[in-house]
Amino acid sequence: MLTVDYDRLDLRPGMTVLDLGCGEGRHAFEAYRRGAEVVAVDRGVSEVETTKRWLDALAQARETPAGAAYEVVRADLLALPFPDASVDRVIAAEVLEHIPDDAAALTEITRVLKPGGRAVVTVPRYGPERVCWALSDAYHANEGGHIRIYRGDVLRARLAAAGLVPGGQHHAHALHAPFWWLKCAVGVERNPVAVRAYHRLLVWDLTERPWPTRVAERLLDPVIGKSLVVYASKPAAAVPVSGSELERTAV
Repeated sequence: MLTVDYDRLDLRPGMTVLDLGCGEGRHAFEAYRRGAEVVAVDRGVSEVETTKRWLDALAQARETPAGAAYEVVRADLLALPFPDASVDRVIAAEVLEHIPDDAAALTEITRVLKPGGRAVVTVPRYGPERVCWALSDAYHANEGGHIRIYRGDVLRARLAAAGLVPGGQHHAHALHAPFWWLKCAVGVERNPVAVRAYHRLLVWDLTERPWPTRVAERLLDPVIGKSLVVYASKPAAAVPVSGSELERTAV
């Protein structure tokens, strides 16, 4: 299940891509398939192990273009082990809502991006997330859970404060919002018939991509899409101006 639109991110073969808070690697897999040099990063031991196992499987199956590469790193998003201006693209999908110091995380994203590089940040959308919080404390009030709900303008302001230029945005996963409302209403740890049935629908949609659910989600994403996706860029480095050019400008 991809949240990011790779065409809007302008991800091209040969680019270096960081997938921060990679989880079990869903966005890293797609970047690798598209020929990128992917570095998947997470703090969780099991997440790192799972991501590496699946990326290894893709490599062994030779399902990626020549030149594609991958690495999986266990690291803290607040202190990324990468040099300044060293990567072309950064993906941070559904991770900022878990980090107390999100400003520091965004500063790190800006630091490692090359001038002219692009980042994409996704977070739970304000409206659907508010409903989940209202229905269930267990949904978010746990170790490693969601600690804040972002409004779109606030997220864009924080990206700008970190030195990025926010660009286009969209919403995704409208069919998932009612699923989580249902889980929160009945209890997130419970699994009654209705929850199981809805989950089967989501799995069917993910594996088969039938046109009725695809059309429904496209229509509903602007209204109840569960994720907010914002694309941003790092300003290109200023071009030095020589003394003679300054003189001509003054004249």
